[in-house]
Amino acid sequence: MVPIPRPVGEQLLLRVEGCGVCGSDIPRIFELGTSRQRYPLIIGHEFGGTIVEVGEGADQSLVGKRGAVFPCIPCGTCDSCLSANYAMCEDYDYLGSRSDGGFAEYCLVPSAWHFVESKNPSLPGEALGMTEPCTVAQHAIREGGVTAGMTVLVMGAGPIGIMSARWAQLFGASVVLSEIVEEKCEFARAHGCDVVNSSQIDLIERVHELTNGKGVDVVIEGTGAGAALGQAIECVRTFGTIVMMGNPANDTTIKLMQHSQVLRKELKLQGTWNSHYADAPINEWRYTVRMLDEGKMKVTDLITHRSSLDDLPALCEGINDRSILICKAMYVPEEK
Repeated sequence: MVPIPRPVGEQLLLRVEGCGVCGSDIPRIFELGTSRQRYPLIIGHEFGGTIVEVGEGADQSLVGKRGAVFPCIPCGTCDSCLSANYAMCEDYDYLGSRSDGGFAEYCLVPSAWHFVESKNPSLPGEALGMTEPCTVAQHAIREGGVTAGMTVLVMGAGPIGIMSARWAQLFGASVVLSEIVEEKCEFARAHGCDVVNSSQIDLIERVHELTNGKGVDVVIEGTGAGAALGQAIECVRTFGTIVMMGNPANDTTIKLMQHSQVLRKELKLQGTWNSHYADAPINEWRYTVRMLDEGKMKVTDLITHRSSLDDLPALCEGINDRSILICKAMYVPEEK
């Protein structure tokens, strides 16, 4: 048992209402350990809930408010922080990987700066727990420059892939997903997506059919596989953009012909990392919570597995050994 922490100074004590299991949590548990090898550590960085207590230096009116938590704790002094690019901080701390996070009943939040308030009292706590990955998806779409009238290919039909497709649609684009696991294809189709199983259908031919030979305007490559990156190069139009969102899987290699197409089509290869938290040009976290509040972005239908704290280790073991196939898993506290 871990005692309930007490907030001091500007700290907030948050009663967790939902914390998502991130794909990065699984290797953190079973292979890599915590980011700075600090133990014991409570992991879980995708979370939100209700503020139940604040430190003496914090705004007392925050008690009772609900919202999501931005888990990055930037140093505030490096060039990236000074330019408000907090995801690029050179010496950051992080709730759930470097400091205690959301797989607990309560979590200390450093200050109100990290808290993104929800204005909808009916928004489920587990939706707040989906804010972080949903904002990662939004950031990828923005980095791709997606606007109304474009055609977008999203590669990978996991939760961030499906949410990327939903963001692209909200931004006015038409979207197709690609995936090689049929169960994931079926799940995405059942949740409103146009999906191509690229292990059964030639993705490049299908994309060219859909675009009259032109190719898509933007590809969101969410798998990190070299084969998928190569397909993205062949599917995107001349002067198009490929957003590289998936963490690299082993050696990421492409064919000579595909490398040549990057040059000949003058493609833009755009990296993306985490999300943007500054208010200029837009705080993507606040926009996500606003879209969740207004019901314009749906996320809770992607949660396929819910777990108490007691059952969470077994769920993570099943995800790790692939005996459990999930879209999104969520820790949801038991009602008392």
